[in-house]
Amino acid sequence: MSKQNYEESGEPGSDEIIFVPLGGTGEIGMNLNLYGHDGKWMMVDMGISFDDGRTPGVDVIMPDPAFIEERRKDLAGLVLTHAHEDHLGAVQYLWDGYDCPIYATPFTAAILRRKLHENGFTSLPKIIEIPMSGHFQVGPFDIELITLTHSIPEPNALVIRCAAGTVMHTGDWKLDPDPKVGPSTDEAALIRAGEEGVLAMMCDSTNAMNPGSSGSEGDVRDNLVELVGTLKGKVAIACFASNIARIESAVKAAEACGRKVALIGRSMHRMTEAARETGYLTDLPSFISDEEVHRLPPDKVLLICTGSQGEPRAALSRIARDDHPYVSLGEGDSVIFSSREIPGNEVGIARLQNQLTELGVTVITAREHDIHTSGHPNQDELTQMYQWIRPSIAVPVHGEVRHLTAHAELAQQCQVPHTIVAFNGDVLRLSKSDGVSVVDEVYAGRLALDGDRLVPFDSHGIRERRQIAWNGCAVVSVTLDRKGGLAATPAVTIFGLFDPDDRDKDGITAVVERVIGKANGKAKSDDKQIEEAVRIGVRRELQSITGKRPPVSVHVTRI
Repeated sequence: MSKQNYEESGEPGSDEIIFVPLGGTGEIGMNLNLYGHDGKWMMVDMGISFDDGRTPGVDVIMPDPAFIEERRKDLAGLVLTHAHEDHLGAVQYLWDGYDCPIYATPFTAAILRRKLHENGFTSLPKIIEIPMSGHFQVGPFDIELITLTHSIPEPNALVIRCAAGTVMHTGDWKLDPDPKVGPSTDEAALIRAGEEGVLAMMCDSTNAMNPGSSGSEGDVRDNLVELVGTLKGKVAIACFASNIARIESAVKAAEACGRKVALIGRSMHRMTEAARETGYLTDLPSFISDEEVHRLPPDKVLLICTGSQGEPRAALSRIARDDHPYVSLGEGDSVIFSSREIPGNEVGIARLQNQLTELGVTVITAREHDIHTSGHPNQDELTQMYQWIRPSIAVPVHGEVRHLTAHAELAQQCQVPHTIVAFNGDVLRLSKSDGVSVVDEVYAGRLALDGDRLVPFDSHGIRERRQIAWNGCAVVSVTLDRKGGLAATPAVTIFGLFDPDDRDKDGITAVVERVIGKANGKAKSDDKQIEEAVRIGVRRELQSITGKRPPVSVHVTRI
């Protein structure tokens, strides 16, 4: 007898597959997906995103896994599709307390182990390495890995088989005929999966609005070699540290032009060490250290730097601020931005490029030269994937609403019988008989890494900090005598609203005195009532002067 379905029991039944995205659907980043069947769950990816500067003090954001934490005894495992931060970066923050294994291919496992060690894990979780194109079992799910291409080694699609059907989860991918590092897409395996019959495909939507194809790393390499050959002085190439093929392309460009290569940025070293450990980058010459850069003539140096997204603490930003202990750039030098602008980072990137330009550095981007290719599929590649897989159901993931909608429209044009635009927290039931339907909505919140603590992204402290950042704040201390009159002049401290010599703030003390005088005439006024009256009076006065509504904190003591 089959188990009850999810709608009846809150647990996935034996005649259905349940899909629950908790992150990465309706946004780009922090991917976390759940598949449920026959009472068990499997997690696919556990990633982070980075704050866009609107939340002071917060750098890292991740999905809140509360839904699956409540069901952790039924979680059979976590499968990582690849080693990008938005797919595995949250493991180091959230995995403590989970007992199930983590499955990953060798390069992804090597990156994860390094991150866990850096984050102080004294006892690593059970990480099971799966070979490329491997098969393994996670609870009731039989998993087959299919090799794809992306902007990092070892990206995998998951063919997820169970008694209720077969689902394909693509992860991040593209179709690159010449990826330079790692094998090209396993087209034969994709065709076999499609011929077997696929109930549903959860597919990358990042470039669903872009026509044509995304391009090849082979072309980028040729263009980098040509471009670097035209440049004098020091050359820096800014790219993602995880883009091992791009790092190799930069090294090949340096070799062709007689330059030595230095890796600048900790994550560059971490990624290249993991790559060499797992069989990549084995035929490259050794790198020089950043301390050695100044010992060589400028036209004999090529730097590969982190910080292509304008991150303030990354290597390139430090160089632009003249804050790096060994490396500097100036007149006659060039910086090549061999990366895309991640939405939300435009302001930081522009600031960095302006800082470099002020130093006399020539800034070169993909707008002027063909020096970058996306790791995600454009419309022609998506169409090809649908022709291979031919799913009954299309569920676009990994994209903002506009990307998901464009992807759903393309899937319909590819004659997919059922398409749905779902969002984080939607509980989707996938079945051969009924297609796809949203049967529930669960909590899909956000956690912020606030210093050393994980706090809800909508917590009072985070909201208050945003309010203070936009409006300033005021603190008022009032000391009353036994009769309720002022025993001393009120202490008023105002942050973020006035210059030190601004006389407009002087009237705030008079407002406090006036409010206390009125309250003193009311026999029943207690300290809480006085605090509230002062808070309202001060806030109204500040609003009338500045046009802002700052939070006001009032402390009343009696002597």
